[in-house]
Amino acid sequence: MSLIEDRIGPKYRIGEHSFTIEHMRRQDGNGMPQPHAHPFYELYYLLEGERVYSMNGQILSARKGDFILINPHDVHTTSKGSIPGFERILIGFSPAFATGMELGICGLLPFNCSRLLRLPEAEQPEMERILWQMLQECKERRPHYEIAVRSLLAQLLIRIHRVEENIRQSCPGPLHPMQDKISEIVTYVNNNYTEPLTLEGAANRFYISPSYLSRMFSRFTGFRFSEYLRVVRVREAQRRLLSTQERVQMIAEKVGFEHTAHFNKTFKQVTGTTPLRYRKEHR
Repeated sequence: MSLIEDRIGPKYRIGEHSFTIEHMRRQDGNGMPQPHAHPFYELYYLLEGERVYSMNGQILSARKGDFILINPHDVHTTSKGSIPGFERILIGFSPAFATGMELGICGLLPFNCSRLLRLPEAEQPEMERILWQMLQECKERRPHYEIAVRSLLAQLLIRIHRVEENIRQSCPGPLHPMQDKISEIVTYVNNNYTEPLTLEGAANRFYISPSYLSRMFSRFTGFRFSEYLRVVRVREAQRRLLSTQERVQMIAEKVGFEHTAHFNKTFKQVTGTTPLRYRKEHR
């Protein structure tokens, strides 16, 4: 299919924050280079083109027929690949929406980790049929369409699970000699974000010059080092806000912020809302 025109379809919704699906075709290949996370699952299916995802310290190059599977609160970026333009279908659904489904679907979630799933060519037509049918159900809104969409989502997740069982897709190999080192540094940050980490400290620890580490970290993750540390801390704060009764001040200290005011400001910059409002809206 030729990408000859932009087309951004409506974003169909079920409930306030339960389920969304959207079809998009773009010529320019623009992405979301700013690191972001959300409290819902995301399924990104690429119909045409190429996209580059950065998450969990990995650089994932998605092509036609690939799924990107994203767990709630996992920080990621997306950018254009070497092929201009892309076409995709994007699904978002809350943990509560998944929990309400039958067929034992809860056992398939959460994903082991956010990752790329490369579908065998023989599997792609059926996956795409399910996706287009979901869009059609949401567009027509016939009686009981919500149940139909839940059923289709269940079918989609089951097929994804079966494909993974069959192929046990390994992660793509390094695209650059520094990619493994950057992945190691990302893992270090993920495990030590409560400490007063700095770019210079990480550079000394891993025997890399600060300027080179800064360039390579941004290149392979889409984040500046300080920016990635900030969103990792906020991601953990989001988890604590929803899963504990801890006060905001205590959460701020536990995720590595010295001052509550700085935490509140950073949290709003990353999520667009305050910690207390986030807790109230997503519980």
